[in-house]
Amino acid sequence: MSENLNVLTSTQAIIHEALNKLGYDEAMYELLKEPLRMLQVRIPVRMDDGSTKVYTGFRAQHNDAVGPTKGGVRFHPGVYEDEVKALSMWMTLKCGIVDLPYGGGKGGVICDPREMSMGELERLSRGYVRAVSQIVGPTKDIPAPDVMTNAQIMAWMMDEYSLMDEFNSPNFITGKPLVLGGSQGRDRATAQGVTIVIEEAAKKRGINIRGARVVIQGFGNAGSFLAKFMHDLGAKVIGISDAYGALHDPNGLDIDYLLDRRDSFGTVTTLFENTISNKELLELDCDILVPAAIENQITADNAHEIKANIVVEAANGPTTAEATKILTERGILLVPDVLASAGGVTVSYFEWVQNNQGYYWTKEEVEERLIKKMVDAFENVYTTATTRNIDMRLAAYMVGVRRTAEASRFRGWV
Repeated sequence: MSENLNVLTSTQAIIHEALNKLGYDEAMYELLKEPLRMLQVRIPVRMDDGSTKVYTGFRAQHNDAVGPTKGGVRFHPGVYEDEVKALSMWMTLKCGIVDLPYGGGKGGVICDPREMSMGELERLSRGYVRAVSQIVGPTKDIPAPDVMTNAQIMAWMMDEYSLMDEFNSPNFITGKPLVLGGSQGRDRATAQGVTIVIEEAAKKRGINIRGARVVIQGFGNAGSFLAKFMHDLGAKVIGISDAYGALHDPNGLDIDYLLDRRDSFGTVTTLFENTISNKELLELDCDILVPAAIENQITADNAHEIKANIVVEAANGPTTAEATKILTERGILLVPDVLASAGGVTVSYFEWVQNNQGYYWTKEEVEERLIKKMVDAFENVYTTATTRNIDMRLAAYMVGVRRTAEASRFRGWV
């Protein structure tokens, strides 16, 4: 279990350091080191063959001093309690960084959606909402899509909540289909947010995006959208990878062709003979490296081999604490996950606001507001890092945790 505990303890360590730097005492850390609420539920689901299978689910609410908690629900065989806790804490940080009136939440169900029929998935989605119904809602805790969940699953969850509530409640959940009150641009918001911070980071380093050599690890939802955005901006995407291997072309890959050929799980490298390993991909000579796959990819073992000028984390926790230190000492600009991937929750917030108003924005309005939020957040974190002479991760944690700590103090909790 040591690997499992790792994600929670490493998050706690940086929060501790951030609160110390901000001048808060131990009591504030005691309040923020764990979620205020952690619910574990059992969800019976009638399977297509007539049998009943019981699934375990979770919902963590880190802190609601600022406002309702907000965060995705993942359906994955590897979901475990400490991961859900840590992810809810990251959501608090993300919301603080982009200045949203939320605390962090997160949910998950231990299951493998790839082995379930649509009917079984629908029954599980509705069962999850019934199981956590007492602690969620538009003013309490607002779920969203996450790993292996999508707009269809959000639609079933919203419908179930509306049936229980006895009136239409689109503001209960975000990441919905457009016809059910979803927002323009929500599906690509995370990748768009990453693109905006890449542009800002490139400006700081005097790199022109047009012609810049970009390597993207991961070709799922975020990675593939990102490759397309970078390609459209004139960057040369020289490397991409999926779970089975990586592709490299120093002259730039044909991204449109790859997007056309990939399957629904983002797999494309199996169609090619001359692939390289994920390890080789990360160590390619490039201007900008974007880990957009899974955690712990850049470690103390390979941090000295990274040849990028800028590393932007589009995945959750792809760089370990030791590697962060090594990259910063080597003069590489590291843009941390809690800042880089905050585009998703920002547009989820816009969706909730539109639901509450019953008035919907155009794609251009959403984009304009997202750019403003992300640019302001990047500037704030970058300035904090520069003036305090600390790495961008610690700076992001300081900016992110400050709102929740202040709100907790004003409420008289600490």
